[in-house]
Amino acid sequence: MTSNTETKKLYIVLSQTGTVLSRLLKIFTHKEFNHSSISPFEDLHLLYSFGRLNAYNPFRGGFTTEGASFGTFKRFSETQVQVIELEVTREQYQNVCDTIDFMLNSDITYRYNIMGLLYAAFGKTYNSKNNYYCSEFVAMLLRKAEIPCAQSLGAIVHPVDFANMPEVKTVYRGKLREFSPDSSKVPQTA
Repeated sequence: MTSNTETKKLYIVLSQTGTVLSRLLKIFTHKEFNHSSISPFEDLHLLYSFGRLNAYNPFRGGFTTEGASFGTFKRFSETQVQVIELEVTREQYQNVCDTIDFMLNSDITYRYNIMGLLYAAFGKTYNSKNNYYCSEFVAMLLRKAEIPCAQSLGAIVHPVDFANMPEVKTVYRGKLREFSPDSSKVPQTA
């Protein structure tokens, strides 16, 4: 980003909750993190993603809000995260926020794309209207906002792919419940 362009920041949160599904995904993918969320808020008080609609029911998923103090992340309080900061233009930031607001206030039913997740495990895509899995949703937001580094993402997106995008930086690693904007000012160890 050029210094004369007014910018904003988005935060992509990669996480490992320890749920049965997340542990299975970790075994299968050999990746540290297997869930992704996005937040326009530096304090991460609200994250947006596709996942469990109820912390106690893994079989019903869709578009959801998440946070350290409620839902699945509260239930699984030892959730480990990597917080990635992405600098964007005001217009790109507003586009992401507008898309999230539209989805929150829409009559459209959004569901979890379980078939897409299964297909992705085998290197294939499966698109279903208004259905996403977590990293597919975050990638859609970035692409729709025309954020250039999102172009480096493939057709199949895994949470770890966000950490490998150009122009992003990790600002925190640790337990989600211990995150604060001040903790992101200190380099974290892996």
